[in-house]
Amino acid sequence: MDTATLAQRIDHEWTASIQPSLEAYVRIPNKSALFDPAWEANGHMDRAAALLLDWCRSQPIRGLRAEVVRLPGRTPVIYAEVPGTAPGRVLLYGHFDKQPEFTGWGPGLDPWTPVVRDGRLYGRGGADDGYALYASLLAIRMLQEQGIPHAGCALLIEGSEESGSVDLPAYVEHLADRLGTPDLVICLDAECGNYDQFWLTTSLRGNLVGTLSVDVLTEGVHSGMATGIAPSAFRILRGLLDRLENVVTGDIAIEELHVPAPPARVAEARAAAAVLGASVITKMPFAAGVRPVSNDPAELLLNSTWKPTLAVTGAEGLPALGSAGNTLLPRVAAKLSLRLPPTLDAAQAARRVQATLERDPPYGARVRFEVGSSLAGWDAPPLAPWLAEAVEAGSQAYFGRGALAMGTGGSIPFIGMLAARYPGTQFLVTGVLGPQSNAHGPNEFLHLGAVRRLNACVVEVLARHAARSP
Repeated sequence: MDTATLAQRIDHEWTASIQPSLEAYVRIPNKSALFDPAWEANGHMDRAAALLLDWCRSQPIRGLRAEVVRLPGRTPVIYAEVPGTAPGRVLLYGHFDKQPEFTGWGPGLDPWTPVVRDGRLYGRGGADDGYALYASLLAIRMLQEQGIPHAGCALLIEGSEESGSVDLPAYVEHLADRLGTPDLVICLDAECGNYDQFWLTTSLRGNLVGTLSVDVLTEGVHSGMATGIAPSAFRILRGLLDRLENVVTGDIAIEELHVPAPPARVAEARAAAAVLGASVITKMPFAAGVRPVSNDPAELLLNSTWKPTLAVTGAEGLPALGSAGNTLLPRVAAKLSLRLPPTLDAAQAARRVQATLERDPPYGARVRFEVGSSLAGWDAPPLAPWLAEAVEAGSQAYFGRGALAMGTGGSIPFIGMLAARYPGTQFLVTGVLGPQSNAHGPNEFLHLGAVRRLNACVVEVLARHAARSP
């Protein structure tokens, strides 16, 4: 591998070809189906798929075949294949659906307008993870340019990841013969602790999402007449949440939802914390005077990767402040997002949470917990020696520092699904969602320097995969 030439060529292709196309992709408000039920009629997903497919077909990659695959009633996927010149099979994964806009974007920024500032491309979907398709195919092209062998590669870019990958299993079955049995999966939808070295994701938390609702009246009633006679739906909701979470510590009260982190993951967290230090805390946009739940960076990393946690992400039944009259509310509901330890059975967790919330409803109120999704987490198998060496070599060559590994607090349903389907497969899960990159929130950005170096590391991994001993 001519590493100097590789770095120069990747810089050139990102500037001349990838970044202009990626900026056009950012402009398309291709919200995932969960957030845009009329996605098919609105046509944004088709526009995004067509843009990406056109770029694929413009690439001078020998043997490349790319298409948009559609199953009735499901979001499409982009599928591409490149025949190999070495044994083995690699599956490269990403997604092209996006989270909704969210509020709080900074001056001059908004989710659907690409803006480059200080080496960062701002806009929804660039880092999470519109870049994955571009980086995957560019890595293969770079190997071919240098005459370096690579295994047969399949590229799968889905359109429902931000909706829990609800359509992906059907496509995996539909494309099973073409996907084959990969011995390496590369996923570019994960986090990084900083932008200064190559980061490997070794675990993903599961996720349980559901709506907790409380009904006490058939209609709102003047609060002066009703309070003291009818119970408050909001007070009942508060009490039900206390069944799940300790209001002082944030600890999840259901013991069955806890799984201790394995020693290897604890060691990884400590090693990462030693490098990241206070940035584990300072990367969060705390309001003035607010403290983190701990001052120990290693403890915070383990909290966010192996500890079960609760977030209330939405509510219904509460009028906006300007419209809030003196009325006892008839109904309130909250959307709950429970992050689960990577190895916990998500379906069993959903049943346990539902039973906890619905049992013995106060005052006989109508209490319901409707499960929206329960996604399993993932704990990585041990790295094969060749992959560990490739990761370290790539980080040293293109970042100038050694690689690090840590768990990720989010979920990537595809990884757990493939791990169950292909138990002998090696996984490289990585990404550029680093400090302040803020996927799903305001001011999401793609770090253009880090993504180019990561792209070179992917080339290194593919080259060493092809050269490994069987």
